[in-house]
Amino acid sequence: MAQNTGVLDLLVKGGTVVDGSGTAPRRADVGVRGGRVVAVGAVDEPAARLIDAAGLLVCPGFVDPHTHYDAQLFWDPTASPSSWHGVTTVIGGNCGFTLAPLSERDADYTRRMMVRVEGMALPALEAGVPWDWDGFDAFLARLDGGVAVNAGFLVGHCALRRSVLGEDANRREADDDERAQIVAGLHRALDGGALGLSTTRSPTHVDGDGDPVPSRAASVAEVLELCRAVGEHPGTTLEAIIEGCLQRFSDDDTALLAGMSAAARRPLNWNVLGVEAKDPDRPWHQLGASTRARKEGGRVVALTMPVLVPMTMSFGGFCALWLIPGWGEVLEVAPAERIRRLLDPSVRAAMLASAHASKLSFTRLAEFGDYVIGDTYAAANAGLTGRRVSGVARERGVDAFACVAEIVAADDLRTVLWPQPTSDTDADWALRRRLWDEPDILLGGSDAGAHIDRSCGAPYPTRFLADTLRGRRLVPVERAVQLITEAPARLFGLRDRGRLEVGAWADITVVDPRTVDAGPPRVVTDLPGSCPRLVADPVGVEHVLVNGVEIMGGGVPTGATPGTILRSGRDTDTVLT
Repeated sequence: MAQNTGVLDLLVKGGTVVDGSGTAPRRADVGVRGGRVVAVGAVDEPAARLIDAAGLLVCPGFVDPHTHYDAQLFWDPTASPSSWHGVTTVIGGNCGFTLAPLSERDADYTRRMMVRVEGMALPALEAGVPWDWDGFDAFLARLDGGVAVNAGFLVGHCALRRSVLGEDANRREADDDERAQIVAGLHRALDGGALGLSTTRSPTHVDGDGDPVPSRAASVAEVLELCRAVGEHPGTTLEAIIEGCLQRFSDDDTALLAGMSAAARRPLNWNVLGVEAKDPDRPWHQLGASTRARKEGGRVVALTMPVLVPMTMSFGGFCALWLIPGWGEVLEVAPAERIRRLLDPSVRAAMLASAHASKLSFTRLAEFGDYVIGDTYAAANAGLTGRRVSGVARERGVDAFACVAEIVAADDLRTVLWPQPTSDTDADWALRRRLWDEPDILLGGSDAGAHIDRSCGAPYPTRFLADTLRGRRLVPVERAVQLITEAPARLFGLRDRGRLEVGAWADITVVDPRTVDAGPPRVVTDLPGSCPRLVADPVGVEHVLVNGVEIMGGGVPTGATPGTILRSGRDTDTVLT
């Protein structure tokens, strides 16, 4: 029972509260004053605004631990479509890539790198981002007061190296003096509010010129020295992507991840753990890095998604197909020559042979028979939208890859192709369910804000809740909510977020358990420069509040921007390993 101490700003009345702690749902009211929760239970205080939540679930706002909204927030303060689906806090600056620190000489390089590694649109980056800061503190200040969601950012290793080494950043290791400057730059970024350090050593990460991104040139000694620097700042964390993330960790990979976390005395999360029952030992092998980290005084956490993310492929622009071993060399030519090569049976045969010889998980994308054809443009392709390639190939008497080549050639490479999930069996979901109970697993990895016309991971919270409430029901709803609220908030040390309890910030998502879900992905052209992206509409998301202010009502943005730009130490607590 709340004390009658005056008028509440807001009362969420009569809902079923799922508070993020993992305890059973209960009927309760939630009172909000001054941006914080001041009462949970039977509340009889008057309120300036009443939300009738009868029949609805009242949850903490969802926390997305892996996004790339660093640029998009400048033209879209709502971080859509994440906020449409109840996400109230996003973590950006992942994978070693950030927009700060930044010198004027590096702005064009940074834009082109983000286009290549994160699938952002160059016209949107050029027209929608001011690019007028230098240090990380100035970058955060540019966003202060103008966002609808809470947003925190790691500082990327690539930007740190580029700020010191310039064009040599991705060509060589730093000498002792340069390494000291890179570390000093990290200290400045952390003092300025960066939540920690992110880095990549993945061989798939190349810049706009096709060269390895800067962090890949760093020595292990440099990486560990940066991690030790992170440990000198309160409320910080680590994120990394390394070579074995896409297949299996080598001994060196495991040693590096464990050593980074132990050096910083901070948790490290990596993205993303794929799960397939046909390779059931792989997740446990990957979690060996967590086991070693614990022995060395660290903690390594694997991100994994609780849903299958819709994604598109295209031969018209860079996507995961380019990453299949041997395919990049074939496809990185002018469109006319690319079409000629794709129509050459000997070239296709060599491409498939290279794919089948690789053990990388994404080489399954070379199995074109299961693709569904999306948007087409040529008259020759009329009627193909929505059909499986295998069926069309049988009609034409050709193999699946030859069929795809004919279709995309007729469309001048504009055809949209939808690969279908290969890990959607009962056995796959049983394996995922087992992993969700592991202490070093965190749900997340949406990549929201990146690969904008290729994938749509942002709606994973509503899709997960739909599956929990009306689908496979792999976990009870209180556990599902905990996994997307308290669990990520605790890993990042987000102060007073992730739970609905007295004293917490009033980040609240109210959903209808009978309908909550996400609609199918669709293409919109709403970015600066009229660039396209994939979004999915929310279903059954009735209210989304950030710091006590409604930012979404009935699936529609309110225009309010009450979000906080989160800064390490001020808004985060130190999470020790």
